[in-house]
Amino acid sequence: MSFIAEKFSEISPSQTLAITAAAKKMRDEGQDIASFGAGEPDLDTPQHIKDACIEALNEGQTKYTAATGIPELKEAIQEKLLLDNGLEYDVSQISVNCGAKHSCYNAILACCDPEDEVIIPAPYWTSYPEMVRLAGAEPYIVETKRENGWKMTPEEFEDAISGRTRMLILNSPNNPTGSVYSKEELEAIVEVAESEDIIILSDEIYEKLIYNDKKHVSTASVSEAAKNLTITINGLSKVYAMTGWRLGYTAAPPEIAKAISIIQSHTTSNPTTFAQYGALAALQGPQNMIEDMVEEYDMRRQYMLSRLQKINNIEVIEPEGAFYFLVDTTKIGLNSMNLTEKLLSRYLVAAVPGAAFGYDQSVRLSYATSLDIIKKGLDRFEEFCLAH
Repeated sequence: MSFIAEKFSEISPSQTLAITAAAKKMRDEGQDIASFGAGEPDLDTPQHIKDACIEALNEGQTKYTAATGIPELKEAIQEKLLLDNGLEYDVSQISVNCGAKHSCYNAILACCDPEDEVIIPAPYWTSYPEMVRLAGAEPYIVETKRENGWKMTPEEFEDAISGRTRMLILNSPNNPTGSVYSKEELEAIVEVAESEDIIILSDEIYEKLIYNDKKHVSTASVSEAAKNLTITINGLSKVYAMTGWRLGYTAAPPEIAKAISIIQSHTTSNPTTFAQYGALAALQGPQNMIEDMVEEYDMRRQYMLSRLQKINNIEVIEPEGAFYFLVDTTKIGLNSMNLTEKLLSRYLVAAVPGAAFGYDQSVRLSYATSLDIIKKGLDRFEEFCLAH
């Protein structure tokens, strides 16, 4: 007899974290690993953010807050959404959560019942299907095409809808592909969602990490109908190098926001109190680090693109956002787990298998690491590709 809930038979651990842990173990053993696995900035949290957190600790900000966060932080998020995204929300519609991953899960749990279907375009961030399953719902995967920039078309969306469809998960800029949906593309998708009363979970955690003069557009901003259907997810982890702080947030229609608040009050309660004061400093303090970060990532992105395009037996499209390349390895003829295991054990390069993202004939390479590591890793990756 098993004491584990039956639903866990379908849940897989995060392969992103698994490859990172394996590479770290080999590095700790003295091996020279070039890791492309990181899903976090290689920069440190800016000092003024850390100082605000330390000051909050010294001032005794160590007690419970309201479940959805301190009023000052929610007001700062409210202002950010208005100025950056053209979105006007009451503070009661905003919830501060324990990371954007937690924000996504709260939103799915608030909206989805058992047997509901959630449409997820693939390639997708590895945790989306598992969070849907944990909530008792069922993921419905729509395979996108490289020739469409790995973006779901409104026709593909419409074809995937059934009588059980409850939610669509959109991620722009996208992890792992770096694709960015335009306003026109979002309008077309919203039109389909509106016709079927489908909720849109819009994960915008990479919104500031965008290149080639592309512009991020929040799904909820394209129309009033979009706002009424959309749960906007964002956070502090990527753009302020605050991954370990675990601070994300949701902005949602009132009924959904209330449900998210109730869920959080019975699970985690508030996000870490003193960390919230660091988040407040991040949003209200100097923002010049973001431009510097984007410039650095863009330099690495262009270097990797020039190198990867010269390798004959792989395919890549130019990522427009985030800090990843999804490399199509179909011509190499190995499934992604075999490929990444060989790459790590024989060539000392850590990459995340495409199976984690719903596209097995690929690997994800992150450029959230130093140019020296990128150069060394690509030398080895090219050697691996030429050998296959």
